[in-house]
Amino acid sequence: MARPVWKGSLNFGLVTVPVQVFSATGDHTIHFRQFERGTSDRVRYRRVNERTGEEVDYHDLVRGYDLGGGEYVQVEQSELAEVAPGRSRTIDIRSFIDPAEIDPLFFQKSYWLTPGDAEFARPYAVLAAAMAETGRGAVASFVMCGREHIALVRATEALLTMDTLLFAEDVRDPETELGGLPELPEIGRKERDMAVDLIESMSTRWQPEDYPDTSTQRVRELIEDKKAGRTVTVAAEAPEPTNVVDLTEALSASIQRHGGKSGKPSRRRSGQRSGDDRAELAEASKSELARIARELAVAGRSKMSRAELVEAIEAARSARKRAS
Repeated sequence: MARPVWKGSLNFGLVTVPVQVFSATGDHTIHFRQFERGTSDRVRYRRVNERTGEEVDYHDLVRGYDLGGGEYVQVEQSELAEVAPGRSRTIDIRSFIDPAEIDPLFFQKSYWLTPGDAEFARPYAVLAAAMAETGRGAVASFVMCGREHIALVRATEALLTMDTLLFAEDVRDPETELGGLPELPEIGRKERDMAVDLIESMSTRWQPEDYPDTSTQRVRELIEDKKAGRTVTVAAEAPEPTNVVDLTEALSASIQRHGGKSGKPSRRRSGQRSGDDRAELAEASKSELARIARELAVAGRSKMSRAELVEAIEAARSARKRAS
C-alpha cells in the first residue's frame, strides 16, 4: 500500500480539511549499475578534492555558487536551512481559476489528495463536489521538502488531485531564448482546410494505454534475451523522412491513408444552400462545420462541440434569412 509523502491540511477559506498527499506517478524506466568491461567489478563514484586527489567526507562538504571568473560564494547547509520556508503543514488555497487557462508547460508533478482520516471525509467531499460543479481548480501554495511550491488542485470523479506548477521565473520566453520567433509564410486556404481535414481524420479519444513505452519494453526484451542466452533482435531502422515535393498531394494522400476525405474542395459553402440544410450539416465533418461557422462569424465557435456548432450554424443561417 502506498505511503503518503506529505500530511497536513487543505485550507479553504475558514474551512480546514486534513489531507494526505500521495505520488500519482512513478519512474518505471530501467536503471543500470556500472561495471568495468570484462569483469564483475562495480564502478563507484567518490567525492574527490580535485587539487589533492583525496576523498572528501560528506560532512566536510559545503555548497558554492558560481559568480563567474573562478569566484564562488560558499554557503553552509545550516545557512540554507535558516532561509528556507518554514515547515508549514498547510496547503493554502489562494484563488480559484479555470484550469484550461494554465499552459501545460507549467505542469510539473501529479499527486492524489485523500482525507486525512474518515472523520474528515465530509468537508473533503463538500469541497470536491463544489469544485466539480463549478469546473474550477484551486491555485494553492505549500511547503514540501524544504521548498515552497505552487500547485493546482482539481476535482475528479473519485478524489482531489494536485499538480505542482513551475513558477513564472522557471518558464523561458521563446522569443528571448531563440533570438526571435520564426517567420512563417502565409498559408493558402486550400492547404489550411486540407490540414484541418487531416487532423480531423486522425482525431480520437485520449486513451493513455494506446501509447505504451515501447522503448523501455525493448530494453526489457534485450535483458531477457541476454539472460536466456538468446540472440539479440536488432530493432528495425527508422523510416526515411518523406521528400515532400507537393504539399497538397502529401496532405491529400495522408487524409486518404487515415480514412478521411480526399483533398477536394468542401461539398458546399454556407452560401450554397440546398433544400435540406440539416442533412448537409449532419454529414459534414467538424472541420467543415468550423469553417462554415467561421464564414457566418459565429462567436465562440472554437470552444463548441460538434452538436453546438450545428445548432449555432442553423441559428445564424436563420438570422441571415430573416434579415434578407
